[in-house]
Amino acid sequence: MNETRNRFEYNVAILGGGSAGYVAARTAAAAGLRAVVIENGAEVGGLCILRGCMPTKALLYAAEVLHLAGHAEPWGIRAENVGFDFAKVMARKNTLIKGFADDRREQLASGKFKFIRANANFLDPHSVAVSNIGPLTAAHFVITTGSTVAPPPLPQLYEIGYLTSDDALKLAQLPKSLIVLGGGAVAVEFAQFFARFGVHVTLLQRGEHILREFDTDAAMEIEKVLRRDGIEIFTNTELTDARRDGQLKTISFQHHGQPVSVSAEEIFLAMGRLPNTASLDLDKAGVATERGRIVANEFMQTSAPHIYTAGDCTGPHEILHLAVQQSEIAAHNIAHPNAPRRMDYRLLMAVIFTEPLAAFVGLTEKTATTRGVPYLTARYPFSDHGKSLIMDVRDGYVKLLADPQSGEIFGGACVGPVGGELIHEIVAALAKRMTVHELAALPHYHPTLAEIWTYPAKALAERIPAP
Repeated sequence: MNETRNRFEYNVAILGGGSAGYVAARTAAAAGLRAVVIENGAEVGGLCILRGCMPTKALLYAAEVLHLAGHAEPWGIRAENVGFDFAKVMARKNTLIKGFADDRREQLASGKFKFIRANANFLDPHSVAVSNIGPLTAAHFVITTGSTVAPPPLPQLYEIGYLTSDDALKLAQLPKSLIVLGGGAVAVEFAQFFARFGVHVTLLQRGEHILREFDTDAAMEIEKVLRRDGIEIFTNTELTDARRDGQLKTISFQHHGQPVSVSAEEIFLAMGRLPNTASLDLDKAGVATERGRIVANEFMQTSAPHIYTAGDCTGPHEILHLAVQQSEIAAHNIAHPNAPRRMDYRLLMAVIFTEPLAAFVGLTEKTATTRGVPYLTARYPFSDHGKSLIMDVRDGYVKLLADPQSGEIFGGACVGPVGGELIHEIVAALAKRMTVHELAALPHYHPTLAEIWTYPAKALAERIPAP
């Protein structure tokens, strides 16, 4: 790296100080590289800590506690007049997030690498303009600038106003009624949160079902519970208009070809996020994009070989643990170009933190069919499982996909209690390329939720000859 030291100020400059950016800097510094992180956010911590994973799950857990307290009759427990203090709910969330953000600020300011609070944009392939210090040069870059909330689908929404997930996390009081636009993770999680805190919620989804990345059976199971929570769900919709009607806001849409209008006190926009790359002047660095998303190969290299990327600004999946893996690989490959590592999305995982939780790992039936991968599948319901009946949990199921010839497990799905935890047993099985025969023979303590995996495993093992 002597040539780098003579020609450039840094071995690697990381644009963005969220989780991916921090991990890239930590990995680079541990490998002996001179690194700098440039972060332009008003707050430090990144999306997951400040406005994503952590605050939303703090609120969702509060909603689950409230729901359980108000529905304790099956266990012979009387909990009358269950109520809540919304200010205290939000205060607890704020205290937790402040602690997480303080830890991240300390990590970024640890001195292991340079940390600069400023805007940055490329001047050429090896230099960026930094707003408060001038040009800065580096032999390599890692772009980890994250994402921003997508614009509204109707221009009228700018006029009447709407909430985003960022806004919802700052609410001082709850609206009486809410229209949620979208059917992905953010939409369904917030819809259930608001509904369980007494808000009348209507959800509008463009597709045939919510949660399009999941199999239809999972989407239908979550839809069933959301409707039971009092949420009105319209699928197969096409938005046509938004307007204000007195104190209410109205959305008009086509539903199965018929015009429908719904009104509420507030509108919640949950129709995805876009890569945060518009201000970087990536063309000056020779970095190619597709609809704003940075194009990268399996080594996390962009079209400019010395520039790498990680996280939501590149995708293809906006999931924190993948962003961390991407940034570790990017920094490793900069430090060790002769021993490169590559991303493997075989263990792709998704978790939706509704109640019940929905999770999958590996192939779903949708993806297996799309890719032409032969598979056999079996499932087992929680409504016929001992531990879940003890818990009075009757919604959901577990499902396995396996190779029809070898029995190797290709994927698993769980819609049910602590599904985000239970799915990790199948993550381990996929990582070690276990067969259904091996999973079926694996000891499971009784009575536990985890032993439910043995039922679809045994069902498949009986259909597939042992290798």
